[in-house]
Amino acid sequence: MKILVLIKQTPDTEAKIRLSSDGKSIEQGDVKFIINPYDEFAIEEALKLKEKLGTGEVVIASFGSDSAKELIIKGLAMGGDRGLLITSAGLEGTDSLGIARVLSAAIKTEKADIVFCGKQAIDDDNMHVGTMAAELLGWPHVNVITKFDLNGATARVEREVEGGQVEIYDVTLPAVFGTHKSLNTPRYASLPGIMKAKKKPFDIKSPADVGADVGSLKAKVTIRGYKYPPEKPKGQVFAGEPIEAMVDKVVKLLREEAKVI
Repeated sequence: MKILVLIKQTPDTEAKIRLSSDGKSIEQGDVKFIINPYDEFAIEEALKLKEKLGTGEVVIASFGSDSAKELIIKGLAMGGDRGLLITSAGLEGTDSLGIARVLSAAIKTEKADIVFCGKQAIDDDNMHVGTMAAELLGWPHVNVITKFDLNGATARVEREVEGGQVEIYDVTLPAVFGTHKSLNTPRYASLPGIMKAKKKPFDIKSPADVGADVGSLKAKVTIRGYKYPPEKPKGQVFAGEPIEAMVDKVVKLLREEAKVI
């Protein structure tokens, strides 16, 4: 069984984000990039599945710049078998659909049986690519999965929905699954794993190499600009009055302005 894990490089959650002078991108020079945290749950689930089956191949794949190579190697250090980087050179402005076209072509070329990816990326929060790739492939897709069990050619998965409810699906493979943080606990890369990672097979290909129609990758959505969120207004401080009077003022504000009671 071939299990493909799609990962994305995203800014570190602790990075200070600065906008470019034209406001159309972010300054990346001093930003540390990491594997999108939800994608680490995808890696872990793929590794667990391979260990349970006792056979198979886990391919860690990404579409991006050369800097994504180190993050793929981290996935290999966790236990992945092979790395695949599809270069984005010349296609940096590609939107979610363009990326999905590239990755779906790679999935088809790789003849994957199962694809795991994070439920969403923490930078743009779009939740687009996994679903779009599945649709382009004509495969079933379940996102935000919290439990995964494989029985032959069928996977039973659970996913969270609004109101704390759980949906259960039986899905015929091949299929795409978007992982949630409650699915598992990602392992740390061991020292032997880190030493072995750089010696594992690693392919670097262009979109054309994996069968993507480069002419279809032009962005249909253009980002016109970014802006910082507005600063939070300063809170009101009550002091120097009897407690009862201050409580009455707080309750009045909660009722009339905040409208939460």
